[in-house]
Amino acid sequence: MIENKSKYSQLIKAEAKRLGFLSCGISKAEFLEEEAPRLEAWLNKNRHGEMRYMENHFDKRLDPTLLVEGSKSVVSLLLNYYPSELQNENSYKISKYAYGTDYHFVIKDKLKSLLQVIKDEIGDVHGRAFVDSAPVLDKAWAAKSGLGWIGKHSNLLTQQVGSFYFIAELIIDLDLDYDTPVTDHCGTCTACIDACPTEAITEPYVVDGSKCISYFTIELKDNIPTEFKGQFDDWMFGCDVCQDVCPWNRFSKPHNEPLFNPHPELLEMTKKDWEEITEDTFRKVFKNSAVKRTKFSGLERNIRFLKS
Repeated sequence: MIENKSKYSQLIKAEAKRLGFLSCGISKAEFLEEEAPRLEAWLNKNRHGEMRYMENHFDKRLDPTLLVEGSKSVVSLLLNYYPSELQNENSYKISKYAYGTDYHFVIKDKLKSLLQVIKDEIGDVHGRAFVDSAPVLDKAWAAKSGLGWIGKHSNLLTQQVGSFYFIAELIIDLDLDYDTPVTDHCGTCTACIDACPTEAITEPYVVDGSKCISYFTIELKDNIPTEFKGQFDDWMFGCDVCQDVCPWNRFSKPHNEPLFNPHPELLEMTKKDWEEITEDTFRKVFKNSAVKRTKFSGLERNIRFLKS
């Protein structure tokens, strides 16, 4: 049986690589003991702002066996999204993860293919695929399975490739070989804390989500508080500052996923173009993009806030 565990784990990792994932790590599906008090404290301090969904399914967030009955393993996967080209310098900025097709669709398809191969090759395996769409603590699982460590900006970091990647999981009812966590390599560096435009990284490893530019430009449905005027560094959807300044992202390499390539107009648009954007252009440039989450009206609100 031990031989099988090793064989199955290798098969899953080889298939993940074939599907284009950056890396794959596996951990035992069990209660996340260390995360429980951290998550509770974070919620109690209201660091999730109006993201009330963060309060739901507290137990399921910490225990995958409550989410997927009979689950034994969490297979964590990373998919690179670092672009080969960036937006025009005289432009309002969009987080790099949203340049191309919405990652939910791209990764869900890859995860379905991976699960199908597991079933075809191994047998009657049950499980579910997760892409940032259910109460799963993606970063905690990725760290537990040795894919990186959680940096001071609270993103997963890897020595070889930095942090510009998506995290996804398969939670399955199959015993596998489990990987071990890696050590933290942030050292005394405080680049992300020093650079955060809204001081959302309140202390090393703790981000006040309700002060983050990504929260204001994507999650917040009301008007952006006026006390943050002039602090957004021209970000109109998301924010990459803490990742851009991280020394480990010197090692980021462009992705090779054609679906993540941006609409050509996106890279060329200037501030003036964004200020005059019509709903038709919005629909064309962001046809299958994650930017649609904020809707045309939300993007307009963000641009108005930056302009004023």
